Amino acid sequence: MAVYAIADLHLPARQKPMDVFGEHWKDHFLRISADWISRVTPEDLVLLPGDISWAMRLEEALEDLQSIGRLPGRKLLLRGNHDYWWSSVGRVRRALPEGMFALQNDSLFLDGRLYAGSRGWTLPGPECSEDDARIYNRERLRLEMSLKCARRLDAAAPITALMHYPPLAEGEAGFSDLLKAYGVTDCVYGHLHGAALYGAVRGERDGVRYHQVSCDGLGFRLYRLYD
Repeated sequence: MAVYAIADLHLPARQKPMDVFGEHWKDHFLRISADWISRVTPEDLVLLPGDISWAMRLEEALEDLQSIGRLPGRKLLLRGNHDYWWSSVGRVRRALPEGMFALQNDSLFLDGRLYAGSRGWTLPGPECSEDDARIYNRERLRLEMSLKCARRLDAAAPITALMHYPPLAEGEAGFSDLLKAYGVTDCVYGHLHGAALYGAVRGERDGVRYHQVSCDGLGFRLYRLYD
């Protein structure tokens, strides 16, 4: 079994065109799908850490979820900051096609590996607002809840963490202390686009390997984590 990741699909609920953000986004999901079909087998797993659909309500997101569901492999979804359609995780799970899983405040044990995570938030800085600080601290609690759940499932299995926002930045620890404390081996995240991708943290930090997987940064191809 191989594990892949790709974030920020921004599927066109109600046919919202993505090429308004640049010509390189034209037909982006067709290109992603072609790469996906050529590489992913039914036994593989694809991690989707957020910003899946532009839909505002779950009913509007169903077509996008079904489009993903028709692609090969199993899929694990995490909510992003633009996934307004994702409200009750119970409703989301009931709506997902077979072989698709949703991660929220819990964890998944699959093929000998644990999966945990949280959306995250903007890392606090000198001009951090009270609202941002509150949401950031709430996301830390949610991430730790998910990691604790993982460790209750298995005390020693490797953990891959999914986050939407960057979990750390150069000179800012962010969520990295929690990832290290619970023995996370790999963390995939998205959210960044354009020039912001150049400053993304990649590679190993304190035993955790960080993988930036925004689809435009990958040339609209899936990122292979491991077999």
